[in-house]
Amino acid sequence: MTLDLFEEALPPPWCEEIAPGAVVLHGFVRDHGPELLAAVNAVVAQVPWRHLTTPGGFTMSVAMSWCGNGWTSDSQGYRYSARDPGSGRRWPVIPDILMALADEAAQRAGFGHFVPDACLINRYDPGSKLSLHQDKDEHDFSAPIVSVSLGLPAIFQFGGLQRNDRTQRIPLAHGDVVVWGGPSRLCFHGIMPVKEGFHSLVGSHRINITLRKAR
Repeated sequence: MTLDLFEEALPPPWCEEIAPGAVVLHGFVRDHGPELLAAVNAVVAQVPWRHLTTPGGFTMSVAMSWCGNGWTSDSQGYRYSARDPGSGRRWPVIPDILMALADEAAQRAGFGHFVPDACLINRYDPGSKLSLHQDKDEHDFSAPIVSVSLGLPAIFQFGGLQRNDRTQRIPLAHGDVVVWGGPSRLCFHGIMPVKEGFHSLVGSHRINITLRKAR
């Protein structure tokens, strides 16, 4: 798949460095929401939204779906899997448009070609949040993480390598893409509670698409 889709976006995205190896590409995909949302809906049709349980027994406020290597959270911990543990069938493949987006965003952020093998999709309803955490269940920390925002705005918290390090509060809007890796790959991050609102494309939700190299 060519990347022309993302090269035609005007005006050019504004790149904000938030830490060494971490940038926000403001507006990077804001003109391509319909195509990206269609890809999300195609995945959700196969893997319906679900609220997972943390190892501590709490139900996550964020609804999740996924493709590529899927992700599971339960009393046994967090882990990736290529197949549905219930049916034994493989999770759906990552749509081409998301693969192209991840590669282009990683290069714009200063990384090399990026070929993710896991795509986690989160749906935030008003009041939903994601507590500070590290993405450390992957086997390959040399690859960056690409995180796409669609729909309602949110406040992204980005900290350091320790949970109690000072955090930045970064507003994210529809079409923004955050990329982090290198020295920032294991930084703590999260999303503050999403406020009530309505987006003309996504409605009363925020959709986050996170692409990673899990294995």
